[in-house]
Amino acid sequence: MTMFIQRNVYYCNNYQTRNIFRNIVSARRKHFVSPNGRVRQLNTASHQIKTTLPTLAEKKQQPILPFSAFLTDSFQRQHTYLRISLTEKCSLRCQYCMPEAGVPLTPSDRLLSTPELIRVAKLFVAEGVDKIRLTGGEPFLRKDLPQIVESLASLGIQQLGITTNGLVLKHKLPDLVTAGLTHINISLDTLVPVKFEFITRRRGWKQVMKGIEVALDSNLQSVKLNVVAMRGTNEDELVDFVKLTQHKKLDVRFIEYMPFDDNKWHSSRLLPYSEMLSIIMEQFPDTVRLSDEPNPTSKAYKVPGFAGQFGFITSMTEHFCGSCNRLRITADGNLKVCLFGASEVSLRDAMRSGATDEELLNVIGAAVGSKKKQHAGMEALAKMKNRPMILIGG
Repeated sequence: MTMFIQRNVYYCNNYQTRNIFRNIVSARRKHFVSPNGRVRQLNTASHQIKTTLPTLAEKKQQPILPFSAFLTDSFQRQHTYLRISLTEKCSLRCQYCMPEAGVPLTPSDRLLSTPELIRVAKLFVAEGVDKIRLTGGEPFLRKDLPQIVESLASLGIQQLGITTNGLVLKHKLPDLVTAGLTHINISLDTLVPVKFEFITRRRGWKQVMKGIEVALDSNLQSVKLNVVAMRGTNEDELVDFVKLTQHKKLDVRFIEYMPFDDNKWHSSRLLPYSEMLSIIMEQFPDTVRLSDEPNPTSKAYKVPGFAGQFGFITSMTEHFCGSCNRLRITADGNLKVCLFGASEVSLRDAMRSGATDEELLNVIGAAVGSKKKQHAGMEALAKMKNRPMILIGG
């Protein structure tokens, strides 16, 4: 059995990696990334690491579990939702997502190829994942997006979604719906064109608004609007966004401003969901709380009589780590078990070194098993090293 262990490409130190993957065994060889960033091959005779992970054959002899042991962490959270980033590129430069100067992009040959992406997705689906979301960067910049959507839809999952900035939906969305896309999240942080240019550092507000209309007129099961709320930027538009739900079957989700590398996060710009709700209820005092879906990320509300609804993603002030069922694969093929965790493992390197499906599952299982109970508090997160959001998949 060959195992491949990689510390975080950006920030995870060697100690963290050894701690996470100390239970992984290699019968032939091991590849570690040393502190200087170079991969070194270790002799298994002198660097034996014992494992507690059973093989696939051993698992098949065990009693059938209600859910995959590979995707169940030590706190019994079952991970049925996989987010896959298709690209690091984006046509916008949103302030909370990436530095103004941009980010160094991974060479294209170091990104997951489409066959590699589909292979990994099949493994996760076979183990119980029933919801996949495609992210970026901007996933619509991936030229073979329709083929990817069609291939993933053929796996028989319940939901296949995409998160987009909405710039090209008018022309490209119909083909994706035909291919099997079921859900869409559109990012839009302001209803004011000039403010859109300030936040995104680009033009395109009219195209996004048209894209929303195209999405609402399609056969998609769900159309959500993602609004990153920032004090001093768009708190005066909260009510206007809720008004959008009066006649449109939109789910507007206000997202608390989160810290990532080089996005200049500061607690003074954080707009807590409780304050946002108070602002909205001053205008709509009869607002009602809705029942949450399983593994909710959003606290859902509705104004009676309105066609749509709204909600709050409260990662900073009221985390929902206890019910988290999400895993992430970055565009360069790294598995992240927590959005705010710096530790990653490279599935790309494992596949390109000839790993079998069994070996890939053992790497995945070890990573999922190491997932922490919850992420750090917001002040600690602001000081921790992580990727910029554009390189994670937002």
